[in-house]
Amino acid sequence: MVSKLEEILSEVLKKTTPSPEEKKHILALAKKLKQRVEETARDVGLDLKVRVEGSIAKNTWLRESPDIDIFMQVPPTEPREAFRTTYLDIAKEATKGAKQIERFAEHPYLEAILDGTIVNIVPCYRVKKGGWKSATDRTPFHTDYVKPLLDEKLCGEIRLLKHFMKGIGVYGAEIKVGGFSGYLCELLVLFYSSFLQVLKAASNWKARICIDLEGYYKGRERELKLLFEEPLVIVDPVDKGRNAASAVRQERLDEFVAASRVLMNKPSARFFYPSETDSFKSEKLLQTMRNRGSSLVFIQFWRVKAVPDILWGQLYKSQRSLRKLAKQYDFRVIRDAVWSDEKSLNIFLLEVEYRRLPSLKKHLGPPLEKREESEKFLQKHLDSVRTFAGPYVEGGRWVVEIARKYTDVVELLEDKLKDGGRNVGVAELVSKAVAKDLKILVDEESLSTYSRNQDFAKFLTEYLNGKPKWLTLNQGDK
Repeated sequence: MVSKLEEILSEVLKKTTPSPEEKKHILALAKKLKQRVEETARDVGLDLKVRVEGSIAKNTWLRESPDIDIFMQVPPTEPREAFRTTYLDIAKEATKGAKQIERFAEHPYLEAILDGTIVNIVPCYRVKKGGWKSATDRTPFHTDYVKPLLDEKLCGEIRLLKHFMKGIGVYGAEIKVGGFSGYLCELLVLFYSSFLQVLKAASNWKARICIDLEGYYKGRERELKLLFEEPLVIVDPVDKGRNAASAVRQERLDEFVAASRVLMNKPSARFFYPSETDSFKSEKLLQTMRNRGSSLVFIQFWRVKAVPDILWGQLYKSQRSLRKLAKQYDFRVIRDAVWSDEKSLNIFLLEVEYRRLPSLKKHLGPPLEKREESEKFLQKHLDSVRTFAGPYVEGGRWVVEIARKYTDVVELLEDKLKDGGRNVGVAELVSKAVAKDLKILVDEESLSTYSRNQDFAKFLTEYLNGKPKWLTLNQGDK
């Protein structure tokens, strides 16, 4: 008898596997683009080796997102600056007439949209295995490693894993997501042999996980754990000194483990097809905020001149600094988040238990046995204008009750961010944008932004709901 989970997986696989006609169309488009890049390069006197890479080359792409990756392998003698000039120009000329977006990972590349399909044209160095000059140099070797190991069944298993990861929000190695790359999904299926076996294994993962498909560290497992620091380690089969899972953040790994357990226990198509977020109406938003009893602080600023990967790195660094700043001045942070439309508007959300704190703060001094430190403490606080009471002895140490420097979290943020916040750890590009134009809103003051921006409204609704969509399960499957 076929189980409910097997029924769901069978249906998902049908929906996510390209039809023969769709496969033929995408492969023809990829071949045409490859030829265009080759011809454009020859027109400017360059004889490049051009390859189709990624999921299209390996037949592991999802029907609904057939991204095409075209790699230009350039001589290792070329300067890195040529990636930004010569080879970006070739990519632009080869996709002339299409919508084009300059992207940046380790170096610039071009994203174009042709026939509704996203195309990435990426330069890399033509090197021997191990002689890497840029991160993208490994990609052709990844294709050559994975492709011979796959058959139609394994390709289907990989599609299921990718779709599951997309559905629960952990798919994508870009900084914004900090999740699992397509290559990582392929390696996991190759190691565990199927989608369900990956989930069964993940359900039981504890502490740090180390996977070494090629056995580079056989008998030296301790060395492997010392070599890499990340919570998930999957030794790259084409480079034993690289962790193919280095981009996976702890929270994404945790979400994957948790979702794997829930799917195995309560099968549902919602893991693969999450529902659209229905944003709260204004009245419900305000009521939800009031019911929480906390203070939601929105730090709003405008354009940061950076491509998405750089932008999100800067935003996350700044988010950590703002969280630390609030805690440093005794504002208890419940949760925090960051949102950006990646074009013009950016918002840090800092939720604290109380916007305002009492003026008085109890400050513990040194134990009595530390005579020198005690003397310094007394000198500092005895005649200070900030001292409310004390110093006095309590529990074997000096104690003083002093006035807080900041009693309002908004006042704290306005003061520390008025010059951009570099002194409190705000990242450089974010700091420049904050210094130009900053607005700090609390609770219902965010309603104007919420009403005008649908994407921000969905983000805030999801934040207030607080639970992953895959955990919203009814008794029956939908």
